[in-house]
Amino acid sequence: MLPVFRCSLLLAAVIGIPSYGCLAADEISFEKDLMPTIKRRCGACHITGDEPGKMALIPGKAYASLVDQPSVEAPLKRVEPGAAERSYLVHKLQGTHLEVGGSGVRMPFHQGPLPAKQIQQVRDWIDQGARNN
Repeated sequence: MLPVFRCSLLLAAVIGIPSYGCLAADEISFEKDLMPTIKRRCGACHITGDEPGKMALIPGKAYASLVDQPSVEAPLKRVEPGAAERSYLVHKLQGTHLEVGGSGVRMPFHQGPLPAKQIQQVRDWIDQGARNN
């Protein structure tokens, strides 16, 4: 069965219309799916990038602070596109950061852990290439 798309890629291909900006229905959007949680659960502490972790997780800065950036706590990138298991962000959210050579505490700090569904969304977005979409 063909995946459902937010725009008709098949029709676009058949009649020769470019399909830029189309997302598969199960593709995670950084802006629409992840940023609301990042703003609500992370942005209050990671504002300027001068705080522990050296990340600015506010709108307009979060993507650049995360993707392809080295972690300051572990020998991993914060987000390695296409590789959730090699992305330190995932380990900090799961509480497995010490197992990969990291330090500190599970994130988000002074809050309960993110629900498993939200962590899986982060993992899926990274495995899908961590696009700025």
